[in-house]
Parts: sequence; structure tokens; C-alpha cells
Amino acid sequence: MTGLRYVYAVCHPFDTPLQAQLTGVAGDPPRLLRHHGLIAVLSRVPERDFAEEPLHRHLEDLDWLTATARAHQGVIDALTVVTTPLPLRLGTVFRDDSGVRVMIEEREEAFRRTLDRLHGRVEWGVKVYAETDAAGAENAGDADGEAPAEKAMSGRDYLRRRRMRVRSREEMWQQAEAFATRLHEKLSEHAEDSRLHAPQNPALSGASGQNVLNAAYLVPRSDSEKFVEMVDRTKDEAPGMRVELTGPWAAYSFAGEEEIR
Repeated sequence: MTGLRYVYAVCHPFDTPLQAQLTGVAGDPPRLLRHHGLIAVLSRVPERDFAEEPLHRHLEDLDWLTATARAHQGVIDALTVVTTPLPLRLGTVFRDDSGVRVMIEEREEAFRRTLDRLHGRVEWGVKVYAETDAAGAENAGDADGEAPAEKAMSGRDYLRRRRMRVRSREEMWQQAEAFATRLHEKLSEHAEDSRLHAPQNPALSGASGQNVLNAAYLVPRSDSEKFVEMVDRTKDEAPGMRVELTGPWAAYSFAGEEEIR
């Protein structure tokens, strides 16, 4: 088999076949490599794109990176339907099947430990955004944030108005942080594990509002419906707060790959 080996994940053996039309990175269907009672899910990829030097260049190409990440995630999603995969990092490439087998042998104990811990579990993501329409209105108009019609007020009234707006904004953020903290504590009680990630930059994510909670929760598949219902019930609890739920995902946040390398 020519070409380099792009590895998506390591899994326990499973019997359910993957989707017949599933394609992976570089358009190659994923296949299973069995070794020491584990399975590496991989595709064949061309050396011209995935050898160390061209891969490094491609990772700085946003269009290429987006297409590759989408194909990578498509395989992980398909695996999540039939088993509990341990996802590897985007761009995990080996020279040949022998290299993949060596990798499995070197990390076998950690792979098994992590797969046993994640078995039958999925990751749910929850984000909370504080809507900032009021803040946007405050900054509309001139550079001082005041509409032209308000410039006729006295200096004292102007300062009082500004103080009221600053106080109102501070109270909004306090309420947002308190809501996010309560929600995280509540969801963590109904999950086996949780992770707090850094808030997303709205300029990069394109999401409206200020991200005040970006968390992941490890939940047994059998409890997922209950977890989703719990999140749904919180969506109208606090005016001005937007709660977003994503998943179920493979347990990226709990794979601990940095510990098993």
C-alpha cells in the first residue's frame, strides 16, 4: 500500500461497519489496522502533501486546513456512531503501517487506560453568551457614545448618564458571570467530568455576544437525553443570556492525548 498513513483515532475492536460511502482526508476511505487487540483508523495520503515539510506549509493555508479538518471530523463523527474512539491530533501521519504499529505498541497501556475510561461516553459542549446589543447601542453615535440629541444636556447630567450606563454594564457582566457559574456547577453535577475552555474570541468565532462560558462535559450515552433536556430548560432562565449546546462529540476534551504521547 503506497502513500503515507494518516491516523484519525485508536479504538477497541468493533463489529458495526462504517458508512459505505465515507471518505477521509485526501479523499481516501478510512480503513482499520488491527494490532495488539486495538484498531488504528487510518487513510492513505500523498507524500507530496503530508510529508513533514509540505504538511507544515499546508497547516498555514486556511482553506486547506479547513477542508482537511472537515474530512478528519467526518471520520471521527462516523466512528462515534459505532464505537468510542480516542481521537488523535489533526495531521498525525506515519510513513507506513509498521510506523503505526510501533506507535500503538509504545502507547498501548495509555491507549487502553483512556479507552476504558471513555467507553460508552460522549462529549457535550455548552457555551453561554451575554448578548451585547445594549453595549452596541451605547457605542453608537459619536465617539463619546452619545446621540446628537443628548448633547444639549448639562455637563452634570451628562456625567450622571455616563455613570449609569457604566454601572448598568457592570451589573450585566456580573449577572452573566453568576449565571454561567451556576449553570456550570449544575451541569458538572450531572456529568462524569468537565473541562472549562478559554472563552471564544467573537472576532474569530463569528458568534454574536460575549462568550462567558465555554465548557465540555463527559456524559454516558445513556444519560445524554437527560443532559440535553437539562440544558434546554436553562435557555430561558436569564434574559440576555444565550445558551448553545453542541454534540454529541468524541471525547476530545477528555482524551488526554498530551498524557499518552
